[in-house]
Amino acid sequence: MKRNTASITLALLSAFSCPAGPLPAAEGQPNQRLQVVVPDDFPRFIVAGHEREMALLRELFWLHYQPGGPLIPLWDEWMPMSTLWPARDGESLPSMRERWAAALAGRGMNDDGYIHTHQHDGTAHAQGWPFPLWTQAGGIGWHFASTGVPGYEGPHTAPGGWKLERASGGSLNDKGWPVELTAAGATAQPPAFSIEARIAPWLRLNWWAEGLDTANCHVEWTTSEKPEFDPDRRISFPAAGGMDLAKVETRTMIELYRHREWKGTITGLRIGFGNAGPARLVIKSFHTASDSRHNINNPNFIRGCRDYFDWSGDTAFLRGQIARIRKAMQFMMNEFDTRNRKCVYTTWPGHEGRSGVRYVDGQKTIVRGEGVGSNYWDLLPFGGEDALATIYYYDALGDLADLEESIAGHPEWNVSATAAFDPADLRAHAEEVRDYGRRRFWNEATGRFGTVDLDGVMHDYGFTFLNNEAVYYGFATPEQARSIHDWLSGRRMVAGDTSTGADIYRWRFGPRSTTRRNLDYYFWAWSNPESIPWGYQVQDGGGVLGFSYHDLMARLQTAGPDDAWQRLSEITSWFDEVQAAGGYRRYYEDPSHGTLQGGNVPGGLGMDREFFESVLVPQVMLYGFLGFQPGADRVTVDPLLPSSWKELTITRIHWQDHVLDIRVAADTLEITDRTSAGKPVAVDNPSGRKLNVVIQQPQ
Repeated sequence: MKRNTASITLALLSAFSCPAGPLPAAEGQPNQRLQVVVPDDFPRFIVAGHEREMALLRELFWLHYQPGGPLIPLWDEWMPMSTLWPARDGESLPSMRERWAAALAGRGMNDDGYIHTHQHDGTAHAQGWPFPLWTQAGGIGWHFASTGVPGYEGPHTAPGGWKLERASGGSLNDKGWPVELTAAGATAQPPAFSIEARIAPWLRLNWWAEGLDTANCHVEWTTSEKPEFDPDRRISFPAAGGMDLAKVETRTMIELYRHREWKGTITGLRIGFGNAGPARLVIKSFHTASDSRHNINNPNFIRGCRDYFDWSGDTAFLRGQIARIRKAMQFMMNEFDTRNRKCVYTTWPGHEGRSGVRYVDGQKTIVRGEGVGSNYWDLLPFGGEDALATIYYYDALGDLADLEESIAGHPEWNVSATAAFDPADLRAHAEEVRDYGRRRFWNEATGRFGTVDLDGVMHDYGFTFLNNEAVYYGFATPEQARSIHDWLSGRRMVAGDTSTGADIYRWRFGPRSTTRRNLDYYFWAWSNPESIPWGYQVQDGGGVLGFSYHDLMARLQTAGPDDAWQRLSEITSWFDEVQAAGGYRRYYEDPSHGTLQGGNVPGGLGMDREFFESVLVPQVMLYGFLGFQPGADRVTVDPLLPSSWKELTITRIHWQDHVLDIRVAADTLEITDRTSAGKPVAVDNPSGRKLNVVIQQPQ
């Protein structure tokens, strides 16, 4: 119903890692209500006769708005839409808009157009998720200094056994291993080893260098069948920048898996620095890496940029970012062959959609290197013909089409048309993607969506998030949406599911993440799921508060506002009980309520700490019941009110240069603009219902 066009510790315990770290959960005293003081300048939801529920929703919003804002690309679809619209007089500087503009403009992008994941410095792919670790894959590595991230350290080692040619090594320091390159053509060769090429698709070199500005560095390798170094088994990589040890080291990723000779058993590596003369460097670490990249970063970045622009009207941002937005889309099309495949066809090593935990003739088999996560659900092997990534890609196509159309219609914005996409072509392609996905990912036997690996095998564990998002983004047909709703509402039982009927909402705040027990569809290092009871892992029968938003929005679209309001009322009742008990952590001290995950503590339920997306839930008031959507030139208001609501008012909606209070009733749309500057607000009502539109603006 959108616009129509576990990071883990070494023990694999928790779910996500954020650059700045999550705020601790607010907690009260046991059996004493947690008092949350919401500032007067924070938006209000006003529905006569339902003051208590509206106050609780506002409290929930404020509780999760405080630690919200820019995070990493994983959240770029969810956080801008949730945090950019409140108009606050007492907002601290930099403002939320300024923070988002800087964050989106600062998203790392490689030369091909891949948007980096922006995780911490661990031992996985530098542009990807923090795991799988190379140690979990059975790779090889040398760490001469600490990563500085507890739980993501590699085995510390000394450089004994390394062979230096035309170079000399110094003593280890807190940065790593200093090396002086004394003559042209210096090389560094670590000790011999033996690993499978398959489980080591990348090499990672963390380092500083001075004097290599024009050098063409390379790495060579030997195999069990070809024990001598040879230029045929060589791949080049760029040198690190200037030797300023006060700066963050260069994290060089060397893509080996595409080289035709990276195969079999690898037995040796040698770094050639390509130096023309003396140079200095410090090697912090050198190791193999699993491919922990996420295939959803690019569509999330595109959608986040579109949301930011529509809410802010920041044409300077659009001018600065449009080339990157277009490049991000072109990367998706090229890397995942979307024009031909009509889906996000992911062939990255380990991302083929196959499980790394399999049962063969009743015996568990662990396949190292298989089942790597590609998105938020980091234990699950989405990939191959990736249903979730395809839905996000479909939505991003519509967002970019709208952006391109707005740019073409506003030459005064002076936004470059270089490499621009044709909006009509993007929308036609989106239709192809949706039509293919509706067939390919639909499981006729269960009446819901699953995902498909590169062997063509459907995987369906009752992914409620996948199905609700398919409805929310307009990916599902109306018939498919009704089938999904009937399953989730308990009107239809699915044979073989572990959770059916009312038990799907066992956790009260929303549906379980999955409804079928999963013992054999994970990345390989999560190899003992049977040791954790059903519902005690977020990704196996547990639940995530934030994604109740998609459940509510799907209900609103499929079953109507009364159904959605009934579900939201149950959520507010649950939240009332939680706050009365002293907050999330106090409430879930009672194991009968479930177990919380968060802050490197395992559990089945995600709602605080690293689960920032909890801020989504109250957004059903704005985007759902009010039917508000920001646009480049105008806003859309298309309300759907429950029968028990005579009217709805939402205050302090900050759209571009306007601060709006909007009231809707059966046949009335009243917009009060608190700002006197700028042109009047233009309003669309796409449903065509007769509404008496009144726009009031101070004189």
